[in-house]
Amino acid sequence: MDIEQKQAELIDHFVKKASAQVGSAIGAVIVEATSHASLFAFSEILAVPTVAELEGTENSVYLELLRLFAHGTWSDYKSNSGSLPQLLPDQVLKLKQLTVLTLAETNKVLPYDQLMLELDVTNVRELEDFIINECIYAGIVRGKLDQLRRCFEVQFAAGRDLRPGQLGSMIQTLSNW
Repeated sequence: MDIEQKQAELIDHFVKKASAQVGSAIGAVIVEATSHASLFAFSEILAVPTVAELEGTENSVYLELLRLFAHGTWSDYKSNSGSLPQLLPDQVLKLKQLTVLTLAETNKVLPYDQLMLELDVTNVRELEDFIINECIYAGIVRGKLDQLRRCFEVQFAAGRDLRPGQLGSMIQTLSNW
């Protein structure tokens, strides 16, 4: 099964699960979805009416958590950790993977120093292990680690969910092209 088909099936599963829940029960679905090792897209779950209804309730932290995974990075979490639930280890890993995807959206050459800073990694070995084992093997990026130049040269990166307002700029870019 290819990665796109698996993503579609997982999205469908979590959309149905979230649609069948209300209130605090949706929080558990959001934690499960954001912890899932193979799920990297969250906009469809954000669009579920019962999820949107969390806005302004005591469970709105789960809506913010889902928004973070749809559009945010590890740095965003660190900046707002006081207002978000503590992340599980699988969620930390996922958010760091999503951070690599975000960086790869705008730069095809990612300096090790930038990656180490963004991912809270302390040494090159740990960084390279993370990129290989958690990103390349997961199928979300392809590229070349250049130890001499201390960078990751991105050849492919899976797309992230569109941020609010991003569609208009994409349409404008394509129109200009």
